Amino acid sequence: MTDPLRLGIAGLGTVGTGVVKIVQRQAALLQARSGRAVQISAVSARTRDKDRGVRLGGYAWEDDPVALATRDDVDVFVELMGGSDGPAKAATEAALAAGKDVVTANKAMLAVHGQALAETAEAAGQVLRFEAAVAGGIPVVKALTEGLAGNEITRVMGVMNGTCNYILTRMEATGQGYNALFEEADKLGYLEADPNLDVGGIDAGHKLALLASIAFGTQVSFDNVQLEGIQRIEIADIEQARDMGYRIKLLGVAQMTGRGLEQRMQPCLVPADSPLGQLEGGTNMVVLEGDSVEQIVLRGPGAGEGPTASAVMSDVMDIARGIRLATFGQPAAGLQPATPANSAVPAPYYIRTQLFDKPGALAKVATALGESGVSIDRMRQYGHDEPTAPVLFVTHKTTKEALDAAMDGMAQCDVVDGTPVAIRIEAV
Repeated sequence: MTDPLRLGIAGLGTVGTGVVKIVQRQAALLQARSGRAVQISAVSARTRDKDRGVRLGGYAWEDDPVALATRDDVDVFVELMGGSDGPAKAATEAALAAGKDVVTANKAMLAVHGQALAETAEAAGQVLRFEAAVAGGIPVVKALTEGLAGNEITRVMGVMNGTCNYILTRMEATGQGYNALFEEADKLGYLEADPNLDVGGIDAGHKLALLASIAFGTQVSFDNVQLEGIQRIEIADIEQARDMGYRIKLLGVAQMTGRGLEQRMQPCLVPADSPLGQLEGGTNMVVLEGDSVEQIVLRGPGAGEGPTASAVMSDVMDIARGIRLATFGQPAAGLQPATPANSAVPAPYYIRTQLFDKPGALAKVATALGESGVSIDRMRQYGHDEPTAPVLFVTHKTTKEALDAAMDGMAQCDVVDGTPVAIRIEAV
């Protein structure tokens, strides 16, 4: 008879308790699907006596996650504590050194230390799996490493932070501004302890860096992800983008170009009738494009107890079945650092500006754009708010460098009130 697969779970928050529930509730199903029993030997968390709504009495308790990671009765160390360093990293390293496989949901740790941890695991013959670290319940890591393994990936794109998507879609639905919806998201418990991880694009940037490594066969390079959050998006942008057939999303894009690896996490306009444009609330969506498969769209819950615990268990089940893959789809020792793209692929841009209502105002702005090599595709002017009027431009494809020069030129015009706002329009 095959021995059971024994888990040690460090971290009993939302995801950790969700994993315990699945193991307890689906014991027979897990055994039938993997050919062996999946059991929990021991657990660890900061507080022992907290009521977590799940039975823990049958498991050994370790106050120190490093001690849990090295127990003789643990085959797989399940790291669900979070944090790029500290106990999570120390316990993961201890587990690998002790000959344990590791399953983690820790995107921050892998985005910063993933290359070193992957090399350590693979040199020791262990596996390090992280399906739950990216897009919650969406099996995007498995899609890239397995389902699309025969494709040359050309682009990875998606909405990977449900909190930002919630705020942006609620802004559109309610007409309320960013600050009001930020407070609403906070009261609902959607924000991280450090909200900038969400609204600043950092959380989603971690996920994009991990997917880019798998997709393009490079070392994880989070430091080279261009990050821009949603804090500057105003209700006027939401409404006027909608009026022009677009919606605004915090969009991650990674693609290998002649300039190098481009990785961007920033607000973008996408067509309102596209799959990304139709995405509502806290849902995530990842779009994968390959030379053979062309384009596939994966949509689902990006966070929460059940979806993320489901992703953790998908990795556990692969280990139970004897499936042992390289962390990033290729041996980590052979991955090379990516050359970061020095500029983004040209794209059209949406520009919102406030012009003083005086003769020649539009001509001066058009001249500033033209002198920087930026041409206007279409323009729209809205009702006057004396003494200024809002004017929108959509440009033809241009480089970010040319756009920045044009924005500087516009800001120096005596007909422009305030600072113009530019948002990239992404082809999807």
